[in-house]
Amino acid sequence: MSKKQKKVQNVVYSTNPNFSYEFEQEEAPDTLPVQQQRLYVSIDRKQRAGKEVTLVEGFVGAEEDLKELGKILKSKCGVGGSVKDNEILIQGNFKQKIFDLLINEGYSQTKQKG
Repeated sequence: MSKKQKKVQNVVYSTNPNFSYEFEQEEAPDTLPVQQQRLYVSIDRKQRAGKEVTLVEGFVGAEEDLKELGKILKSKCGVGGSVKDNEILIQGNFKQKIFDLLINEGYSQTKQKG
């Protein structure tokens, strides 16, 4: 099997010469407008060797938009972080600063947890 061929599960065999298999394409969810996003900002220490990270959860939309928001927050705080599992992780305790930044960016339904 060559590298270019896709592995297809649930293969359908047909004797119809005009049959073509349609690959399922995952649709990227539409990103909600900034005013409708309901984001939650919290501090987390679990499974992080006691180090604090600021979590931003609740984003609804495309992965690229979430990464862009994470990039903005990381640069404004001047620290590292990552975006995974529909969460933005910012290294350090920046809960209030990130909350204020999100409100200024137009995320009016942002709430603080914990």
